[in-house]
Amino acid sequence: MRIVIQRVSSAHVDVDSITVGRIEQGLLALVGITHTDNSMNVAWMAEKLIALRIFPDSEGKMNLSIKETGGGILLVSQFTLYGDVSKGTRPSFVEAARPEHAQPLFDELVRRVEDLARDAPQPITVATGVFGAMMDVHLVNDGPVTLCLDR
Repeated sequence: MRIVIQRVSSAHVDVDSITVGRIEQGLLALVGITHTDNSMNVAWMAEKLIALRIFPDSEGKMNLSIKETGGGILLVSQFTLYGDVSKGTRPSFVEAARPEHAQPLFDELVRRVEDLARDAPQPITVATGVFGAMMDVHLVNDGPVTLCLDR
């Protein structure tokens, strides 16, 4: 599993010009799933998303997690994170999981993040795009802060 995380001031995702997910300050998580991913990968990623200390404390140091600051998490499936361009210039997506494997794991990730968000001391909103849809993702990257997680 591969997730590109961006700390954002705001983000939203549109499908056919209709906003299907929106957050203000928080995290945009672009989620790629490969053939070997399973529930253990999902659990690790959900915990990591909630616990990442990438928000500034009172001294401006990245020392707080979203569970301490509150905000939103926008989860967007993105199979192209497993695009391989090591040969030629057209990406190969053979490492990206097929939808029948990826969608249940993406849905499980959403549920786990929602469960962890409910238990957080500060309110966390969880939003998503639409799995498999052509989406327009809009964001204002805060920092900019962008991290890549692989599991």
